[in-house]
Amino acid sequence: MSSVQIEDYLNTYDQLVQSLEGLSEEQLRWKASPSSWSVTEVLAHLADHSIVVSFRIRDILAGTEVQLPVFNQDAWVSGQHSNGGHAADSLELFRSLLHYNSLLFNRLGDGDWEKSGINFKGEAVSIADILRSFTGHVQTHLAQIERIKQDAVSRAVARFH
Repeated sequence: MSSVQIEDYLNTYDQLVQSLEGLSEEQLRWKASPSSWSVTEVLAHLADHSIVVSFRIRDILAGTEVQLPVFNQDAWVSGQHSNGGHAADSLELFRSLLHYNSLLFNRLGDGDWEKSGINFKGEAVSIADILRSFTGHVQTHLAQIERIKQDAVSRAVARFH
């Protein structure tokens, strides 16, 4: 695994921080509808996803032969009452797990990156695949955060006209 891919992984935190600049707690918790996610809920999901991915990586390194765990992201977000939490807390956990995992990544040899487990689809996924997928997953949610922000602005403008 290249140091560039690890840097891309670590950079997801800074990208999230940048996407939140200037947002109030009210804006972070704003939802387009009861069934949609707020920015705070997106961040809680990313923290949860980081926990699950961290476990998956360690399970693979431990030589697991069982299917890697999945999680019901919507149930996790709603079950934790994530919108009642603070975006900063989820972001801090996300940052901490990125850092802790990067320390692990820097100890891995070339062969470790190719170790794999079986995902919920029955496909083999390597640690390198998981890292690439994680970084892409965060990009998807950065775009979601931008859509939430744009929707909030559009609705606010519509109210004043």
